Amino acid sequence: MSIPSPQALRRGLLFDAADHARIRANTQHPRFAAFWAEQKAADVTAAEKFLREELRLTNHPLHLLKAQQILERAAFLYWVERDPAQLALAKLAMRRMCDFPEWDSFMEGGRQILGLQRATEGSVALLLALDCLGDALTAEEVAEVEDNVLRKGIPACYATVYGLKYPDRVQGWTWSPRSEVDEFRHLSLQRWPLILNATNLKMVPTACLGIAACRFIGRNAEAEGWLELARSSAKSFATMFGSDGCYDEGVSYWGYTILYLALFAEVLWRTQGIDERNLINFSGSVRCALSQTMPTRDSGRKVQDFTHIKGWTMPMPKWQDDVVNHGDSNHGVEVSVAAWIARTHHDPLAQYVVNEIGAVKHLYGLIWYDAALPAAKPGVELNDIRMRNDIVISRTGWGVDDNLVALRSGGPANHEHADRNSVIFKAYGERLLHDPYRAAYVNQQPRWALRQTEAHTAVLINGQGHQYHDGSEGTNASWAFAKVIDYATGPEWMRVTSDATDAYQLVNPDVTGVRRTLVFLKPDVLIIRDVVEAAKPITVEARFQINHEDAAGAVRASGSEFAITRPHASLRARAFARGDITVDTGQLALAPQDGVQPFGRVTSAAATHHDIITVCTAAPTGALHGDITPEPNGRSDWIIRGEHCGRVVVFSL
Repeated sequence: MSIPSPQALRRGLLFDAADHARIRANTQHPRFAAFWAEQKAADVTAAEKFLREELRLTNHPLHLLKAQQILERAAFLYWVERDPAQLALAKLAMRRMCDFPEWDSFMEGGRQILGLQRATEGSVALLLALDCLGDALTAEEVAEVEDNVLRKGIPACYATVYGLKYPDRVQGWTWSPRSEVDEFRHLSLQRWPLILNATNLKMVPTACLGIAACRFIGRNAEAEGWLELARSSAKSFATMFGSDGCYDEGVSYWGYTILYLALFAEVLWRTQGIDERNLINFSGSVRCALSQTMPTRDSGRKVQDFTHIKGWTMPMPKWQDDVVNHGDSNHGVEVSVAAWIARTHHDPLAQYVVNEIGAVKHLYGLIWYDAALPAAKPGVELNDIRMRNDIVISRTGWGVDDNLVALRSGGPANHEHADRNSVIFKAYGERLLHDPYRAAYVNQQPRWALRQTEAHTAVLINGQGHQYHDGSEGTNASWAFAKVIDYATGPEWMRVTSDATDAYQLVNPDVTGVRRTLVFLKPDVLIIRDVVEAAKPITVEARFQINHEDAAGAVRASGSEFAITRPHASLRARAFARGDITVDTGQLALAPQDGVQPFGRVTSAAATHHDIITVCTAAPTGALHGDITPEPNGRSDWIIRGEHCGRVVVFSL
């Protein structure tokens, strides 16, 4: 493709010279100062050595990404501080990115590179760098970057977005034979044009195609067509968000996805005057993300590292950024998009999120943050939330010592686990009922086991979890559905029942009912009732996972109860049933180098009807647990009586 000589754009993609003073002040704001210090402390000499001597032009997953990250950091540092060393590094990174003959690891029809990861973000990084470096670049340097984006970035993004819109017209998606992706080649991409339509890997190429189109409109005859396709794709993808703003891929992938949706909307508004900043319920979406935050206490113990792929360590959130980690969620809520929502939608709660919650991981927060905007703390109405996708979260507050219960109901999603009806219980700064972090993304790795029902605080039937795929196509969605059939809240309590019968029937057609009811008596009593029925006798096992990520969790069983201890809190669980049960402990079948995952276990002997109640009480370390006891009341109900930490409990279930 050829373009006319560069001419001034109407506005910078995300900022102009008039924003410089505000953005520079943001780098010193207490919320961003530590992040900015980390950016400035990055080793320039080591980065130069990597770019000149170590970078391989066929390593797209890691080396092209690292070059992109160096460029983003150095270019922005130069724009803010005019450091000549950062300018030189940014130019080097820019040149080395352009040296790559291709920008991604995927192909369509054996010819066209597809933009699913590196070609997408990389194109945007290069175009934003042009804004950052400005007059420090020659006309020839600008033209070279634009030419590379036009040849390697836009066609790759266009082919992806087009294929997702018209999957029947796709010839066939495959791995590029010229890319270093041997650890993934066994994964089939045949159905990816269908699978990715409801995932983050649709929104990112869509946004990057649209942003690039905005750069070239008026200078390239095809740019309006690129923008039309991108806008069409963004509108279709917006339906992936619930009317309340919820998103199915988990809070980490929510951040990645909504960030690129916001980037596209912002660039579209700034450069074209087209306002699609209300394409989804952005304010509601940040509230759903906020609800999935749950800061915990640092035990002071080292967390074991695990490698995802060669050169890529699996992330673990910092304790203060801990989240409800359904599926592959693996880091705290990133605040950049909250800053954009606060600024664009005049949302005080989004401003509170920026100021108080989550992690700073991207430079975009510095661009969008406005310290003068008012902030408002979340009200008690957000303490209990049932999202439109049937994720239920109930809490006592937002601090590290506040308590929280989360239930994973709802349908399948990309990056999900086999976790229907699973529970997370955080109390007094500790994860007491756990959902293990850092499951493998590749089915040939041992920690793929962490995706299975066996690794969750959930139910097994005849030793099996509910339906899940084999990973041959990646981390795509299963067929497993659950649904909330009862939900109620009141002063200091929440009750919810979720039905996961369909999910388990896909494995065992004799199953006729799998229902889990939670009663959360705030702040520290959680009652779990599992009713499981089948046409033939089955055994039922309820597992309760222990947080042992830092080797600081323990579980012991005695009689009809088990106890979980963590450095700052403990949990006592007492099991009751209408049939015969045993209570003991176990450990997931992983080698020590792949992680130790202990659990408590309640097993109900073979029968066609199981009705199990597990009464969980939480207490700070050193405090005593009370005594709460269920008693059968007729053929189907229970009366629950007792006391814990000064609270008298009497109710029927």
